[in-house]
Amino acid sequence: MSRQLSSTDQWIGQFDSVLRTLLPNAAQASRPSPADDLPEATFSEAEREHTVGLMRINHTGEVCAQALYQGQGLTAKLPDTREQMERAAQEEIDHLAWCAARLEELDGRTSLLNPLFYAASFGLGAVAGAVGDRVSLGFVAATEEQVGKHLDQHLQELPPADSRSRAVLEQMREDEAHHERWALEAGGARFPLPVKLGMRLVSKVMTQSVYRL
Repeated sequence: MSRQLSSTDQWIGQFDSVLRTLLPNAAQASRPSPADDLPEATFSEAEREHTVGLMRINHTGEVCAQALYQGQGLTAKLPDTREQMERAAQEEIDHLAWCAARLEELDGRTSLLNPLFYAASFGLGAVAGAVGDRVSLGFVAATEEQVGKHLDQHLQELPPADSRSRAVLEQMREDEAHHERWALEAGGARFPLPVKLGMRLVSKVMTQSVYRL
């Protein structure tokens, strides 16, 4: 019989998750990077800087995803989908580690705004989880939909020769689409268009600020 975690244990676990999400190179992927064994491209300085900006956006998106799952973990019940939620969260950790590694290869850095976006996403996840599991899963689905659109755009903007970044983003795109389908099939609410437009506006603010910061 498993021991019930005390509130202190839960907060310690959450603090550990925060550190692993925000500290450089702390996240450990469970799968090899899709970029492994692919050749490095030759970039102009402008191409390198643009690719760094795109990968920084994607890294921050994964910081937000971790915060969302962690916030929901405090408040959402999700008894029938807990295992799938944990699997999706681990895949997001993979994405976080892959993006961080790619940024390092490109002599880039993660965003200085990550703590701010982590806190905001954690709060949204906790609120969504507290409202109810249907809303919580719907928030996952709507978030993954937005992430997928960003990934599609970034795949078009990457330098054609950058097979390493492309391989990472293509695997992320596949995983995010699976997370979106799972959340809806598990009973997640389909958010109305005005809510999605609001989320899109917030996402735009994030991407424009993180691209350079």
